[in-house]
Amino acid sequence: MPVSASRMKLYPGGSIRSPEWLALREEILARAGGRCEGTPQFPACRAVNAEPHPETRSKVVLTIAHMDQHPGHNDPSNLRALCQRCHNAWDAPYRRVNASITHHRKRGQPDFFAEAIHG
Repeated sequence: MPVSASRMKLYPGGSIRSPEWLALREEILARAGGRCEGTPQFPACRAVNAEPHPETRSKVVLTIAHMDQHPGHNDPSNLRALCQRCHNAWDAPYRRVNASITHHRKRGQPDFFAEAIHG
């Protein structure tokens, strides 16, 4: 999920462009062998970075996902290299909840949607 500027400080070095984060990113990509590590929705994805995705045919760009959705939890066990399809599928429930929370806050309504996702 895209990270807001206010949450950037939770990354090693305070930025997704810091040397610390880039080194951690390279560690995760190396562990993945240049392939998508998959999610519970798509456990056997294994799409190859920079090649056409076997399902979507779009060029694969591996990203690093925080599986618990917390950018400050940078333990390698919480990070996975994911293709766009897997990353978007993993983040979708969080986006829906966040959109509902934001909508209700703007309207001055209580937050009825603060629940754990994927968990």
